[in-house]
Amino acid sequence: MMVILVVVVVVLVGLILYVIGVFNQLVRLRNQVDNAWSQIDVQLKRRHDLIPNLIETAKGYMKHERQTLEAITQARSQAMGARTVGEAAKAEGALGQALARFLMTVENYPDLKANQNFLALQEELASTENKISFARQNYNDQVLFYNNRIQMFPSNIVASMFGFAKREFFEVEAPAERQVPTVSF
Repeated sequence: MMVILVVVVVVLVGLILYVIGVFNQLVRLRNQVDNAWSQIDVQLKRRHDLIPNLIETAKGYMKHERQTLEAITQARSQAMGARTVGEAAKAEGALGQALARFLMTVENYPDLKANQNFLALQEELASTENKISFARQNYNDQVLFYNNRIQMFPSNIVASMFGFAKREFFEVEAPAERQVPTVSF
């Protein structure tokens, strides 16, 4: 009888230690996802702060392109107001498309393309876009690790017991990025 009691206690202690270990790992993964999102948020804020300066620099040259400049301003406002990862992804995709249209329009203004302030802002924006891309990749990697852990057996049991929820990937839908460019000679 004593042997059975000892075995039951050992099994219970082992089970409790396992649950504690899985719980701690899930908390660590969730915190890594939150940290990765904050890195994206920092870069998106940097991008949002650069856009008004870029527009102000271009306004003097692009008097006939008011609609393009307003589209960027509106897309920026929507992106800044996004509350969820899905909303942010959609809004940032629209902002990226508006910026791409703006930069294509800039090609028609040689004086603007030669302006040192504009060139510096354009370079800063390109650098920020690269940082956003890297931060987004890191975030999505962290979400993948986290989601795998909360969905795989047996850790999914612990995850459901303590309310760990699946996280959303940051996927920007930009049809222009997904299309293959046409090359003709």
